Amino acid sequence: MSALVRLLYPVPALSRSPGAVVGWWEHRRLTYNLVVGGTGLVSLVAVNLLQLLPPPEFRFGVPFGAVVAFGVLANVFYTGGWAAELLFNAWWRHDPPPVGPILFRQGLIFSVGLALLPIGMAGLGWLVRLLKLIL
Repeated sequence: MSALVRLLYPVPALSRSPGAVVGWWEHRRLTYNLVVGGTGLVSLVAVNLLQLLPPPEFRFGVPFGAVVAFGVLANVFYTGGWAAELLFNAWWRHDPPPVGPILFRQGLIFSVGLALLPIGMAGLGWLVRLLKLIL
């Protein structure tokens, strides 16, 4: 089994107890932060490179506060994953199905997409600059 498959399709917590569920999520937090943070770094580099393309116009950098806020909020919402699983388990009561792997996978995919969003925005900005020059 490849590392990507193990990351996106993890084995659920062996027990549905709150401690086991929280432990399952916290065991994956570092991996989540490395993947989302690495994607954010790729975005920062790509945005800065796109801004170097002609035609030169107003150049802006990504504010450091925005980077920190994204990292903090990503972890707040990550914590919401195990909180949602615990609420689901309490609501289901008897032998709840393991929803942690699904929530983890969808949250990771959403976070990576959100981290890549600045590349698309910078690309559109470059296209607008280019069209203004041509037209």
